Amino acid sequence: MKKAWKILTTGFTVLALVLVSMGIGRFSAKSSEADQVKVGFIYDGDAATPYSANFMRAEEALKNELGDRVTVIPIRNVSEADSEAHIRSLAEAGCDIIFTTSYGYEETAKSLAHEYPDVEFCQATGDNANTDPVLPNYHTFMGEIYEGRYISGVLAGMKLHEMISAGTISAEEAVVGYVAAFPYAEVISGYTAFFLGVRSVVPDAVMKVKYSNTWSGYAVEYQLAKELIEEGCVLISQHSDTIGPAVACEEAHGQGKTVIHVGYNTSMESVAPATSLVSCRINWNPYILAAVKAVMNNEKLEAAVPGHVHGNDVGAGFERDWVQLLNINDAVAAKGSDARARELIDQFRNGGIEVFKGPYTGVNPYDETDTIDLSGGFQENADRSAPAFAYVLDDVIEIE
Repeated sequence: MKKAWKILTTGFTVLALVLVSMGIGRFSAKSSEADQVKVGFIYDGDAATPYSANFMRAEEALKNELGDRVTVIPIRNVSEADSEAHIRSLAEAGCDIIFTTSYGYEETAKSLAHEYPDVEFCQATGDNANTDPVLPNYHTFMGEIYEGRYISGVLAGMKLHEMISAGTISAEEAVVGYVAAFPYAEVISGYTAFFLGVRSVVPDAVMKVKYSNTWSGYAVEYQLAKELIEEGCVLISQHSDTIGPAVACEEAHGQGKTVIHVGYNTSMESVAPATSLVSCRINWNPYILAAVKAVMNNEKLEAAVPGHVHGNDVGAGFERDWVQLLNINDAVAAKGSDARARELIDQFRNGGIEVFKGPYTGVNPYDETDTIDLSGGFQENADRSAPAFAYVLDDVIEIE
C-alpha cells in the first residue's frame, strides 16, 4: 500500500512539473501575495524625455511600494521599428507583466500577446484591446487627459485676459500656438480641449497648430515653437515629448517678446521660470500598481484596477487621480488661478463639465466628408480610454 501511494504521489508531482513547464499551472503558482512578480517596461525615450520620465515615476512608485516582491526590467530608447525584439526579450526573460508605453508599439504588443498567452501585456494610450482578436492577456489604458488640458486652457485664457486688460496685448493679438506631434485623435482631442478652455475665458482667441511629425524631437519642437512666436503667438502649448517649446518661450522672453508657455507631462518651470504657467500630466501610478497587484493576486486586471472599464481597457480622470494639474507658477499665472483650478477639478470629479460643446463645427483631417457639429456636444472617452475626438474646428484653428 505504501509503495502504491509513493508511486501515485510521485506521478502527481511529475504531472504538476510538466503542467507548470507548459504554463498551465502558472496561475496556481501566483496564488500567494508573497510571490515575486517580474515586470517589464518598454520606453521610447529615457529620463531626459518628459513623456518617458512621467512613466518612470510609476516604475519607481512600484518598486517603492512592493520592494523585493517585484523585479523590474526597464528597456529605454526603443524605436517602433526595434520594438518586437525588445518586447520579446522581456517575455523570454520570464516577465509576468509587460508595460509598453508608446502608441506606436500597440500592434506589435498585441501580436506578441497572442504568442505569449501567459504574459499580461498592458499598452498605454492604445485603442486596440477590444478589436478582433480580443485577447484575455492584452489590455489598454490611459488617463482622460482632456480634463487636464481643458483646465490648463482655462488658466491660459485667464492669463490672456489679464494681458488684454493690462494693455500688454490687444484682443486681436490673443493668438495661441500649439506644437503638436501628429494629426492623431489623441493630439487633436488634446489641443481642442485646451483651446476650448482658452475660449471659455477669451471667446475671440484663435489657435495656430504646427505638427512636428515625431513624438520626441527636441530640435524640431523647439524650431516650431520659435516659428509660432515669430508669427505672433503670445502663448504656446504642446503635445510633444520634449522641453523644446518651453526653452523657445524662455529664450523669446529674454529677447523682450511677450510669450507664455503651458506644458505637458512634467512641470517645465525649472527650464522656463519666467514663462511657464502650468502643466498637466497623466498619473500612471493607479493603473500600473493595481495591474501588478492583480497579477500577484491572480485577479483579472480590469476587475482590480480603479477606473472606467471598457472591456479590456481602463481609463479615468481627476476623480481617480489619473489626471493631475502640476504646480501653477504664481510668478506667471493670473490672479485667482489656483482657486479656479480647484473649482474645475471638483466639477470634473462630480461630472459637471461638458468640454466638447459649443457653436463649432469641425472636419476629420483624414476624411473631409466626416464632419461634426458640436452644438449637441461630444462626450470624450465614452467607450474607451484613448481619445476619440478627431475633428479640427473650422475657422478658429489654423493648421500649418
